[in-house]
Amino acid sequence: MKKENPMKDIRIEKVTLNIGAGTDPKDVDNAVLLLNKLTNRKAVKTYGKKRIPTWNLREGVPVGAKVTLRGKGAHDILVRLLDSISNVVPERSFTSTGFSFGIPEYIQIEDAEYDPKIGIIGLEVAVTFERPGFRIKRRKIKSRKLPKKHELTKEEIISYAQKNLKVKFKE
Repeated sequence: MKKENPMKDIRIEKVTLNIGAGTDPKDVDNAVLLLNKLTNRKAVKTYGKKRIPTWNLREGVPVGAKVTLRGKGAHDILVRLLDSISNVVPERSFTSTGFSFGIPEYIQIEDAEYDPKIGIIGLEVAVTFERPGFRIKRRKIKSRKLPKKHELTKEEIISYAQKNLKVKFKE
């Protein structure tokens, strides 16, 4: 029996939770509070990058919040978040680096209780995958391109999600 190459294993690199709250500072603070509650990690504010007058947006104005989870914590929260949407993700949400999905209301998440101070907020979840050895393209000294045969494909990520995360597709 031939052993599988351990460098070909796929793993979850990170799970990023993002809330776009708009330009109202109170909504941004509520988004940070919600992400802190859901993940027990410190969320950071995201800021506008350019000026769009019709949206009342200026450069440097807080417009949302995000938190990035890695390791075992990322896998645990991902299972909870997928449960909240019944493990159903559209196939078009998958790419060669991962997949993403949205949760319309945070109260759909298991163990998340409604807080009248926060109100009803939805969030976006982005999952990024990688293989061992992907560090070579990010490192500072002697960074290199990944060989074509080591890159992930959309089909590999879909099969990983179906097998390990029990993801189903919308009909």
